[in-house]
Amino acid sequence: MKQLVLVRHAKSSWELGDVTDFNRTLNERGLRDAPEMAARVKKRAIMPDLIITSTAVRAKTTATIFKEILQVPDSAFQLDDELYLAEYTYFMKLVASCSDDVNTLMLFSHNPGITAFAYLISSKINVRIDDIPTCGVFSVHIDTEHWKDFLNAPVTDWFFDYPKLV
Repeated sequence: MKQLVLVRHAKSSWELGDVTDFNRTLNERGLRDAPEMAARVKKRAIMPDLIITSTAVRAKTTATIFKEILQVPDSAFQLDDELYLAEYTYFMKLVASCSDDVNTLMLFSHNPGITAFAYLISSKINVRIDDIPTCGVFSVHIDTEHWKDFLNAPVTDWFFDYPKLV
């Protein structure tokens, strides 16, 4: 059994007009929502064996907050340049190539790719994930021992949570 956890970065700031999209930081709401959502994940007893995050500042900051609250070791924290604005096909390739030693994989990235990937996965459980809001968390258990087989394996459990869902 594998668990896949997808997290869209927390709310970012648009106030710094001269900053590139890649370098946008979290705004006040994002800095408040990220620890709250990490705490909700922790309450579900989710412990990632591996976190992979986009290198964009807002995604990396969100992932770092989760890493600290979930007490994930540095050795289980990876940066991936291609997760910045990745299409769903990249997510498929990344997950399928994950080591089978990893049972819980957590990915941090951006829309529209992360929502498109969640939509693909959620369709297997007759749920429609049309949008992962900022700092939203979508997670599924996948009935497989090998990540390379995840797309064809049954999804046995899931949850979807986001800051405004109280």
